[in-house]
Amino acid sequence: MEDNKIIDALLAEPETGLQFLLTQYGGLIHTVICRILPNNPQDAEECAADVLVAAWKHAAEFKQQNRPLRAWLCVTARNAAIDRWRALRPRQQECELNNELAQDWMTERRSTEAEELIAQLLTELPEPDREIFFRRYYYRESCREIGRRLNMQEHTVNVRLSRGRKKLRKQFAALRNTY
Repeated sequence: MEDNKIIDALLAEPETGLQFLLTQYGGLIHTVICRILPNNPQDAEECAADVLVAAWKHAAEFKQQNRPLRAWLCVTARNAAIDRWRALRPRQQECELNNELAQDWMTERRSTEAEELIAQLLTELPEPDREIFFRRYYYRESCREIGRRLNMQEHTVNVRLSRGRKKLRKQFAALRNTY
């Protein structure tokens, strides 16, 4: 079904429009949310409902601005899931990263050789880059939170992440070529 028909239905008959939206994009919304909330089916379901309600509320904007519905749904689902995850997660505020955490992370079961290589490269990063990466991608802390915790500006955290990703990409490519 075309997005225009879904939007028209949302405006004319919201219940039918939501059914169309769910039929067309329900799987996509669910997939995006479950990547962030894999162990919280009830919270994932609530997030999906929030996304559907938000789509209904913004239907007039979609019609007026001719916005792509799929992209908006993906971003909205992702943001809703991240907000829910942050609200639910146990506070790691006082948790200091150390070699034990890095070792625990390193020894978690990896499903591919590539994941094992990346885990190895992450544990070899120098400080504070290693801590920044773990906080960002393991604890899913925002760059602002990381900067506050490490007495750095948010921009500095972003730059270190960007440079670190480039370095890891290069090292990863070199390691993969040796296997």
